[in-house]
Amino acid sequence: MAAAEQIKSLIKSFSDGDDSRFYATAMQIAAAEARKGRQELAEELKKLIKDSKKSKLDVGSLKNLPVNAAQKELNDLLEFTRPNDKLKDMVLNDKLKKIIIRILDEQKQIEKLRQHNLFPRKKLLLTGPPGCGKTMTAKVLSNELGIPLFVIRLDGLISRYMGESIAKLRLVFDTMKEFRAVYLFDEFDSIGTTRNHGNDVGEIKRVLNSFLLQIEKDESNSLIIAATNMPENLDEALFRRFDDIINYPLPTEKQIYQFYKRELSEKLSDSDNILLNLSKKSIGLNFSDLKRVCEDFLKNILIYGEEKSNLEFITEIINSRKKPF
Repeated sequence: MAAAEQIKSLIKSFSDGDDSRFYATAMQIAAAEARKGRQELAEELKKLIKDSKKSKLDVGSLKNLPVNAAQKELNDLLEFTRPNDKLKDMVLNDKLKKIIIRILDEQKQIEKLRQHNLFPRKKLLLTGPPGCGKTMTAKVLSNELGIPLFVIRLDGLISRYMGESIAKLRLVFDTMKEFRAVYLFDEFDSIGTTRNHGNDVGEIKRVLNSFLLQIEKDESNSLIIAATNMPENLDEALFRRFDDIINYPLPTEKQIYQFYKRELSEKLSDSDNILLNLSKKSIGLNFSDLKRVCEDFLKNILIYGEEKSNLEFITEIINSRKKPF
């Protein structure tokens, strides 16, 4: 059992509302149990601590968002989520995997880096076709780092708050300083288009200039992620504001095979040959398409049985997901 001093520290920190000391003491108790050979109990304690931290963060993040008159629209601007996606769930090429691991490693050592006047990668521009992993990367970073994910829909910001967009954008960046989280600016091209584009309305240009200013001076501990399907339309000034520009290509035949093998191998006889065949047929699909193919196939097995869920059927699903041009 835990030492008397640890128990007293645990109770006092709980009474004082000192979460950091409470969790630190609890982890010390778990480590002590592990050293005594009570590994099962130690793991159970660690899981309880992790779940408690997650639950407290979810509630605290929502309750503590600014609620004064100038900031009450935050709930409309920020879509709060707590993803469960893990890095191991993604099918990535070696280059992309190394980049994401490096970001995670630097973020996990944020205090150590700052002590040496160094700063972790935190401003990321994700580019590539739809359904290739940009949003999932934001979810993975959120989950792996144990911090919330806030999604900012920029097209809605412009249309809903015409004339007030700059003030609302500044409010989002102010929130980053107070609440460490992953902030995903989805459909970033809705404001990131070149300032020399003749069809841009003045509001969008002003919002883009404001974004450039805010991201340049940002010194928060939050991660800022911008995602776009159309990087060719972005203003050149944006690219140098980001620490990393990460491109997500369509999955290769090898990645498609890995995805299908993970999702379907148990449901197919002679699965390797079939999956190799299906992978060739699926070139050109994105990961969202592949997920739909697998889901449709598995639903068909449940509803109609395995006899009607054959290679011909899954090929029809694949072809239905392909663009008609």
